[in-house]
Amino acid sequence: MKIAVVGTGYVGLVTGTCFAETGNTVTCIDIDAEKVKKLKGGKITIYEPGLEQLFERNLNQGRLFFTTNLSEGIKDANIIFLALPTPPGEDGSADLKYILGVARELGPMLDHYTVIVDKSTVPVGTADRVRENIAATCKVEFDVVSNPEFLREGVAVEDFMKPERVVIGTKSEQAIKIMKSLYAPFVRQGNPLVFMDERSAELTKYAANSFLATKISFMNEIANLCELLGADVDSVRKGMGTDSRIGKRFLFPGIGYGGSCFPKDVQALSKSSSDVDYSFRILEAVMAVNADQKTKLIPRIKDFYRGDLKGKVIALWGLSFKPHTDDIREAPALYNIEELLNAGATIKAHDPESMENVKRILGTRIEFCHSPYEAAHDADAVFIATEWPEFRTPDFEKLSSLLKNKVIFDGRNLYDLLQMKELGYTYFSIGRETIYG
Repeated sequence: MKIAVVGTGYVGLVTGTCFAETGNTVTCIDIDAEKVKKLKGGKITIYEPGLEQLFERNLNQGRLFFTTNLSEGIKDANIIFLALPTPPGEDGSADLKYILGVARELGPMLDHYTVIVDKSTVPVGTADRVRENIAATCKVEFDVVSNPEFLREGVAVEDFMKPERVVIGTKSEQAIKIMKSLYAPFVRQGNPLVFMDERSAELTKYAANSFLATKISFMNEIANLCELLGADVDSVRKGMGTDSRIGKRFLFPGIGYGGSCFPKDVQALSKSSSDVDYSFRILEAVMAVNADQKTKLIPRIKDFYRGDLKGKVIALWGLSFKPHTDDIREAPALYNIEELLNAGATIKAHDPESMENVKRILGTRIEFCHSPYEAAHDADAVFIATEWPEFRTPDFEKLSSLLKNKVIFDGRNLYDLLQMKELGYTYFSIGRETIYG
């Protein structure tokens, strides 16, 4: 098939590259001329494990193209994917100006039957609005389909190539036939294509992400309660996770969720609910818990240093909102940096992938280090904000020799309590006993 993907951000680039990998001819379109120039030249613009190899192969084999020209990009396309940003407004609603703007442009350009696919995460009713905007100036038949993405940053290529399920919202038999053919190579092992109406598909994405965010916030509440009751959240988590009705995933406590999806999607679903006069009370609690949890360790740091952080040097390990990505949107690390700086601390930070992104925001307000050990050199304590694999088994003997004091504030519960006790560290974590070295 000939496919056009409008938007070369995280979702658009992964979508376009993976569709090209199965033999389709894909043209990705973006208004950012500098980004398009880089992509045409073979330089990938996001960090995502496994994507670069697919990108280079399909670019070199002539299946993947890039342009800034919308009319040129959609020419002869059977399917046009809209993978455009939907940033949250001040009231939490998703801003649809990019999607609806492109929809208006597409109307007079379409000269044959085309399937227009909303790939972005959008509020219920967006497919109807896209359809209206195209139909106002379009003289040929077309269908609008909702096909929400369920990509996890860090494993997005695997998620796309081997999806647990593909949700497709449309009532059109013609569109269903085309979408079945498009996704056939990705569901050969029997994972389902789930067909439904457009509005249900739109809501499914918000419902899924909001439920996962709820699990995270619930476990953070349990962790906070464990600290007060003298229980261990790791034991509680394992006991809960063996129940097949609950499952093991998303039960790890920490300093809250971040990223491009959970915060925005929970906000948007809450706003959609209030728009129809429904109070989604659970989501209000989820957002409140997460807002507090992000800086959960700050009071403990201040207490430990008796309220005086001036002159204290904190080695911050991890800046991205999760490992295996350079995405820092709503990253808990950024909230903790502000709190620590405001309290007078100095921060030396290391992250394997996201330091350049943070540098664009914070400049020289913090020091960026090439390794976690460089960050720890002459630091008063380590603060772990992201659970990168390389932070899980450090050389503790080397770390001890670098730090002024053997103190770790762990926002991701990476280390075993008994090990920390044996090594003589003072160790703070989430929902577990505090170890004093």
